[in-house]
Amino acid sequence: MGETTWKSIKSLLPFLAAAATLAIAYVLPDSSLHPEAERPYFLIVLIGICVLAGALFLAGFFFPVLQTHYSGKAPFYTGVICFLCVLNILTVKTARLPVLYFPSLDRIFGVLIEDAAFIGKCLLYSLRLLVTGWVSGATVGILTGVAIGFNRHARYWIYPLVRVLGPIPSTAWIPLVLVSFPTVVSASAFLIALAVWFPTTVLTSSGIASIQNSYFEAAATLGASNRYTILRVGVPAAMPHMFIGLFNGTTSSFITLVTAEMLGAKYGIGWYINWQKDMMSYANVYAGLIVMSITCYCFITLLFRLRDRVLVWQKGVIKW
Repeated sequence: MGETTWKSIKSLLPFLAAAATLAIAYVLPDSSLHPEAERPYFLIVLIGICVLAGALFLAGFFFPVLQTHYSGKAPFYTGVICFLCVLNILTVKTARLPVLYFPSLDRIFGVLIEDAAFIGKCLLYSLRLLVTGWVSGATVGILTGVAIGFNRHARYWIYPLVRVLGPIPSTAWIPLVLVSFPTVVSASAFLIALAVWFPTTVLTSSGIASIQNSYFEAAATLGASNRYTILRVGVPAAMPHMFIGLFNGTTSSFITLVTAEMLGAKYGIGWYINWQKDMMSYANVYAGLIVMSITCYCFITLLFRLRDRVLVWQKGVIKW
């Protein structure tokens, strides 16, 4: 079997899986235990997947580069579609999983479509809180890390505090934060900033500590000032570690976001998930989790794109 034939077979797998899932979802009757959705959203999604997968399969014959790229990811897409098929059978078709906690895919997709305006409003509130806290935590973390790395007085006084206070989960500061900040928004932003600050500080300072002394000796020989050495030698050399700290801080910020929005926020994805959980509306809970995961994915992807643009010499070393 030639390589081209094997690529064509792999490219066809997502279409076959989607077509089989569509047939099973259409032929098998729904369980009476599941409440009926307003529209067959899962069937609509499957039809869209079939059309897209078929179009990509046919386009591969005219664009070999596209076929090579798509055939490499086709088995994974097939596995995702098969997982949705099994989940659909275990929920709405046979009700093998608890109906209350595992709603049908029709209802989950229905929430994403019918409640899109309200979820979008909650997302905007979360992004405002997240960006404010993330930018503040990243800025202070970089400055603190640079100070610890280059100034022995800062390292003497500040680094012990970082080692003692940093490992404490940011959510543990909630009782103190609530009485220290004037508004819930500022308190929540501080918790997110704290979650980003610690890993950014530690990785930035460790990155500076790992720089070879020959770099600084060469800069001093050429007559570079202390400011030039810090900004043009030390900080660029420490950026690989700095970005790793930002990646870790980003993950922690999303974890903290859910808890921070429990402090009294009126909107937000974390608030939406907790609210729907209290209402026992688990279709809405899963829809909120999907939106949050996509948002986190996009946020980290943008951060990786920024890293590849800034650290051109290390492009592709760390992949996402």
